[in-house]
Amino acid sequence: MSQGNPPPKTYNKDKREREYLTPAEVEALVKAAASIGRHGFRDALLIFMTYKHALRVSEAAALSWKDLTIGRGKGRIKINRLKNGIAGEHPLSEDETQALSRLRKEYPQSEFVFCSERLGPLSVNAVHKIVARAGQEAGLKFSTHAHMLRHGRGFALVAQGLGEGQIQTYLGHKKLQNTNFYSALEKRKLKTMNREIVFTIG
Repeated sequence: MSQGNPPPKTYNKDKREREYLTPAEVEALVKAAASIGRHGFRDALLIFMTYKHALRVSEAAALSWKDLTIGRGKGRIKINRLKNGIAGEHPLSEDETQALSRLRKEYPQSEFVFCSERLGPLSVNAVHKIVARAGQEAGLKFSTHAHMLRHGRGFALVAQGLGEGQIQTYLGHKKLQNTNFYSALEKRKLKTMNREIVFTIG
């Protein structure tokens, strides 16, 4: 390479063999994030909910308390899908509602669920750093990025037997062809995805 030329571009396939995380790897990330710094609980719940609800990074960062309805052991999350996606609502599990209630008490003055030190929304870059740092702390043998959580959830829904239409609605895809991507994973690999996870950080 001649002096002054930019370094050759690297591609995702050169850094890791796949672009999704298994449920076991997500659990490892959640546990690792919880052990890092004084915002560990926030970061662990961020990773968990980004996976559970197949959120894009910008969707997770923009999530506000007005998008949530939390009752006794149950609730709903309204997801404002970006990239021309279709907005929707998902149920919140009991472990999520309990964790969200605790998080609300820790950051009572912010309108955003996952807020920064200044009580505004986390930046997209901050979310990426949280996921990457958790991957390193968890000892994963490949670099991790936040969109791997959404991809992992899509494959998990296929493994759990949901139809393409159901998955399309869950992910907020406007076009079914975008959902078809998740049906291409080999059956032997799908076996590692067929498990639901819960938020167990105390």
